[in-house]
Amino acid sequence: MEMKLFESKSVSASEIFHVGRTYSTPFLNFRHILGVKFSTQFCACKGIFLKATCASTSDNTYLPEKATIGQGKLSIEPLSYRINGTNGTSSILFSSDKRVLHAFDDEYGGVIVDPERLPANPYAFVSILHASLSQWKKMGKKGVWLKLPVERSELVPIAVKEGFQYHHAERGYLMLTYWIPEGPCMLPDNASHQVGVGGFVINEKNEVLVVQEKHCAPSSVGLWKIPTGFVLESEEIFSGAIREVKEETGIHTEFVEVIAFRHAHNVAFQKSDLFFICMLRPLSTQIIVDDLEIQAAKWMPLVEFVEQPLIQEDSMFKKIIDICIARLGKRYCGLSAHKLVSKFDGKLSSLYYNVVEGQDFNCSAS
Repeated sequence: MEMKLFESKSVSASEIFHVGRTYSTPFLNFRHILGVKFSTQFCACKGIFLKATCASTSDNTYLPEKATIGQGKLSIEPLSYRINGTNGTSSILFSSDKRVLHAFDDEYGGVIVDPERLPANPYAFVSILHASLSQWKKMGKKGVWLKLPVERSELVPIAVKEGFQYHHAERGYLMLTYWIPEGPCMLPDNASHQVGVGGFVINEKNEVLVVQEKHCAPSSVGLWKIPTGFVLESEEIFSGAIREVKEETGIHTEFVEVIAFRHAHNVAFQKSDLFFICMLRPLSTQIIVDDLEIQAAKWMPLVEFVEQPLIQEDSMFKKIIDICIARLGKRYCGLSAHKLVSKFDGKLSSLYYNVVEGQDFNCSAS
């Protein structure tokens, strides 16, 4: 690229180059430029006293190779160039018009934009995003996944204006999507379910570990219930049950079986809910109450637990307790966790099923 200034003026290298960062020079304005020639491989800025050359990298970011002042030579570190108009409203990067966002191909013919390599300048993001969509369309790509970290939230309205839609959000980022082909979007929706667990812990004295929560619905005030909670990201169902019991009561346990699970809909923000009841075996006895969530905790005789009015009046609670009692009497088999690897993804995962074989089984199907 060659640039000639309308007015000749003597400038120092420090006015042009600022080592290691993007730099704007207020005296350069496109109203003062007589001619501009672009080259994707080489660029030079020529004045009476200053000449600078730079070469492009594989991602079309231009880095200086050398700077010459008169007959002397000055060595500088790599940086990117930007020229701003004097009115502060225009901004152009020295990069190819064909530059696209850094992205990875997914296995379904789409692309996943690299959130760590987004343009630093929102003005650059506008043009590069538009060019990227055009390029990906020519390549026959389908879905685009754009993950914007919370510290780059200024890019959200730009992406939405370009046609991206919200997909889901977490504490640290917002995920947006764009469907390129004509016709209905085939990208999967956000997760439709939340997963909860409850730990049914009973000791050798036929006592159930129960809690009263500090924060509950008015109808549940005074109810002694089993410890419950939500499964964390990447956490096993049985591990979530063991953790919740430990957090709320201080009791260490080991997993026995999944006794049953409940499926409900429109529970929280129109999401569905899966709730797994796990039978756990206690490994300790001393209760340590979690003061943040739990009002009280204790070992309660099973008969007393079952006779609570709220248990007797609720068909769901009553059925769950009936199933647990049947499992204790070996008249029912729950689901135990088995680690298996599938060829579909090559990953180790848990398959829950019951096993009734040989002479050593401790339950029988009803």
